[in-house]
Amino acid sequence: MVNIITLKWGTRYGPEFVNRLRSAVSRHLSLPHNFVCFTDDATGLDAGIITHPIPPLDLPDDKARTPWRKIGLFSDELPIKGACLFLDLDLLVVGSIDCFFEYEKDRIPIIHNWVEAYKIFKRRPEIGNSSVFRWKAGTCGKIVQQFYGEKEWALANFRPPQTYLTHCIRDKMVYWPSEWVCSFKRHCIPAFPLNHFMTPKMPSGVRMVVFHGRPDPDEAVVGYRGTKPHHRCLPTPWVTEHWR
Repeated sequence: MVNIITLKWGTRYGPEFVNRLRSAVSRHLSLPHNFVCFTDDATGLDAGIITHPIPPLDLPDDKARTPWRKIGLFSDELPIKGACLFLDLDLLVVGSIDCFFEYEKDRIPIIHNWVEAYKIFKRRPEIGNSSVFRWKAGTCGKIVQQFYGEKEWALANFRPPQTYLTHCIRDKMVYWPSEWVCSFKRHCIPAFPLNHFMTPKMPSGVRMVVFHGRPDPDEAVVGYRGTKPHHRCLPTPWVTEHWR
């Protein structure tokens, strides 16, 4: 039995994001699994979704409801056991994800973070993107201990929080194969000015599409303008096919 893990807090992502993610996982994961949502509000979540309170992590008020909370998932006190694959709520599962549990079983795989198009000719930083990562529950408590041992320094020097997570797991970190996970912004939306005339397309062979920043899946379906011309995307019907 393996575990799919997600986090939900606040109001930006309603219960439909959790329910649709769980539905997609059920279509694309053949392994026996639990779907676990750590949340401050389980209202509206489908039956069959296991819910728990968000793992406690001592954070200052201005960081208490931010992705710094992901560090708490490494606590040895988590009420689950076994292999855990974390998925952000704002992503699409579009192909089989069994391989995410078979890949580099003794390591902590994470996305190699993407860079903006204008930085393409610079060396890609060795930073993980925490939209999709895997670990074994009950074996990584030292990450939480490390955070508490250097909390003020960590909070002052690492932005966004996934850069600190990368710092903590570097000795066991490995990147997912690049063809498995793509960025909607970087790989699906055509480059400016073509984004004003061409519908975003999904690369072949991809298994997950990550919506980091904006647009979110519900915004991509109807089209998104953003604040700058290169942020715009036309309505993208194929998102609906997978976000259900």
